[in-house]
Amino acid sequence: MLSAPFIQTSPDFGWLDDFSIGSLFRRGSTGIACAVDSGGDSSDQPFYHESILLDEVVEFLQPEAGKLLADGTLGGGGHTEALLKAGASVKGIDRDADARAYANQRLARFGDRFEAVEGCFGEMAALAQAGGWEGLDGILLDLGVSSHQLDCGERGFSFRFDGPLDMRMGGDGPTAADLVNDWSEEDLRQIFWDLGEEKSARRIAAWIVLQREKLKFETTGQLAGGIEKLLGRRGRTHPATKVFQALRMEVNDELGELRRFLKVAPDLLKPGGRLAIITFHSLEDRIVKQTFRDSSKVEIDRPEWPAPRPNPDCFYRLLTRKGVAPGTREVARNPRSRSSRLRVVERI
Repeated sequence: MLSAPFIQTSPDFGWLDDFSIGSLFRRGSTGIACAVDSGGDSSDQPFYHESILLDEVVEFLQPEAGKLLADGTLGGGGHTEALLKAGASVKGIDRDADARAYANQRLARFGDRFEAVEGCFGEMAALAQAGGWEGLDGILLDLGVSSHQLDCGERGFSFRFDGPLDMRMGGDGPTAADLVNDWSEEDLRQIFWDLGEEKSARRIAAWIVLQREKLKFETTGQLAGGIEKLLGRRGRTHPATKVFQALRMEVNDELGELRRFLKVAPDLLKPGGRLAIITFHSLEDRIVKQTFRDSSKVEIDRPEWPAPRPNPDCFYRLLTRKGVAPGTREVARNPRSRSSRLRVVERI
């Protein structure tokens, strides 16, 4: 029996403007092996789960008996559960062992129609080949971060709880502390600017390099507290929010993972198969939007050509001209869904 619920939501920091970090995390319990705010045992906490755009995902992916789908971001299994309830079989992929453990327990009643697969969605082609489940009827990616990861101080994703400056979704590779302590000032400035869209990137990077000469950064509180002291605090958003986003995205190579997946996605889908991706900030949404748009053009044209030519990379039919946003009721019920956008294409 797991000691506590795994909470799957998908907050992103990149578009926050009127939510404080406190309001972002005030719901639910802390997840597997994490202390609860009250200091009590987490095993008695009620399960809390809020899957973003759930009805819309089911509507677009059209799950039914005989269909095989892949949830490339399994998390707590909320989307997967809805797809299984509709009769489909689902391969749920996640690099986080806690996610797979919880999903296996939660979805055990569906028997062999569900399998939790260790790995990253960027390597889905290799996973599908190894598992013998190529030719998918649908794929879902929910690009947010789970509340389990954010609420576990030991994981080092947020500064609500002071913990090791880690941020790895899996258990391997460099940590956020490695980046902060070892990377050059220029490299830190670049990721804060590119991935966090942080206007004070240069100032923060210079401060980090100066501070680490005195004492290495080891905890989330160290870094967040120092940035708050450096920049001051205006409004409800913590000044370290975008830096933490940038570090998390770099540590887990989130944009690289997305690009690798999009490159192989057409080969994973059957004709008529659908790909649905939920994004949460402008960087990843821009990549998905551009890829879907370019890969659904029947013809391409250039000024130097006498006439348009067939597009050799036309793989999809675009089903969502604009990103599908959550309705007012969902946003009122779950403010974390506010910045989410769902984009869907169909393999031709």
